Amino acid sequence: MNKRSTLTLKSPAKPAAPKLRSSHARDLKPALQTSFQTGLKADSLAYSLIGAANAIAQVKTGTNLPQALAQVWAKHETTPQTRGAMQDIAYRAMRQLGQSEVLTAQMAPKAPEALVSALLSCALALLTAPDEVKPYEDFTVVDQTVTAAESHPDTARAKGMINAVLRRFLRERKVLLDAALLQPVAKWNYPQWWIDAVKTAWPQQWQEILASGNNTPPLTLRINARKTSMADYLARLEQAGMAATQIGPYAVRLAKPVGVQLIPGFAEGLVSVQDAGAQLAAPLLDVQDGMRVLDACAAPGGKTCHILELAEAQVTALDADPKRLARVGENLERLHLQATLKPADAQSNGWWDGQPFDRILADVPCTASGIVRRHPDIRWLRRKGDTLQLATLSGKILDNLWQMLAPGGKLLFVTCSLWPQESEAQAAAFALRNQAVRLDAPGQLLPVGGSGQDHDGLFYALFQKNA
Repeated sequence: MNKRSTLTLKSPAKPAAPKLRSSHARDLKPALQTSFQTGLKADSLAYSLIGAANAIAQVKTGTNLPQALAQVWAKHETTPQTRGAMQDIAYRAMRQLGQSEVLTAQMAPKAPEALVSALLSCALALLTAPDEVKPYEDFTVVDQTVTAAESHPDTARAKGMINAVLRRFLRERKVLLDAALLQPVAKWNYPQWWIDAVKTAWPQQWQEILASGNNTPPLTLRINARKTSMADYLARLEQAGMAATQIGPYAVRLAKPVGVQLIPGFAEGLVSVQDAGAQLAAPLLDVQDGMRVLDACAAPGGKTCHILELAEAQVTALDADPKRLARVGENLERLHLQATLKPADAQSNGWWDGQPFDRILADVPCTASGIVRRHPDIRWLRRKGDTLQLATLSGKILDNLWQMLAPGGKLLFVTCSLWPQESEAQAAAFALRNQAVRLDAPGQLLPVGGSGQDHDGLFYALFQKNA
């Protein structure tokens, strides 16, 4: 018998809530060999698995998932199809990370090293997908995961264990899942502190909120009111054979996501990609022609462009990150719109010329807890203390921007957070500090998906300055 068949695993899990041993904690930070060339065929599932695992391992050391994937793609020869496969696997793994890590802790003889753990998480995410949406057969996933493990020095020694763990999972799937799902971290796929925070903030809706964050987000478009109408664009989509639904004044949800290069009219500037909830910002500001408008923390520029699509305004787009600000410029160029780009910190006023703004959009830094369905890595990157730290920073930014608002002007405070400390409590404290008049606005939007509505979890508060 070979080593794979004789490897001894832990005894079958009993249907009780297992506790993760300290050795299974995810703060392992070994030096990853991210540049190693595996020699696998670029069109193989094994190649995509090891690439996705590499990205997941980097997330565990603090890198956000898009950046981690970009680093993998930059260091390896990848085609658009390969990048798509790696991205799909990595996002699946992030959404199922709690469950996969609990399952691994139940089955593995000892805590796996970082890349081994990430590779198992990728494989288990594929094996636990609902039957109707499984992208690969179970035996293919196991075979290609072992092939991926063989190809990399960080995982090669663990290939026998990986094979045994995955085969055991297939044999004992129900028992293992039943035991794992007794743990909230596995059932909901969030850190325990996050689950507790949602329960505290939204005791009636917490389960729906957590579940929505594990759904794949839709592709929502914003029509450019300068160039087309809702009726005309829906007709164009129909002619292209793309099913779509109107879910807002300017929002169209495609039934099936596609690459932007395949979206009718995208290159011509007829539409942009933007969540339906985020599309509320520009109309709430009520910008009129000729007004001076500041979009603070503007990148990547969706709200900046929407403002300019609705009014002939003098818009300044501000962002502390010059690279992200460049994306605002790219979006403006595609839509044939113009704005003044300012690479500066919204917490300072050294960039300001002293001329007050009629409207200010303050989409301030936050934990982004309301957009986890689009960014499933956020829940694993954030820490409990981040909320207070970011709320403190955002409060300083709001107070600074308020000084730049003209008498009678309006400031729209926006976050993509679900935590009251960053949203409603922040808005109330800001109004009290600055004697700001609070106007009608949606307040907290909880993440929702359905036939009539489909948007992320955002918060809106609108203020007017006394004349």
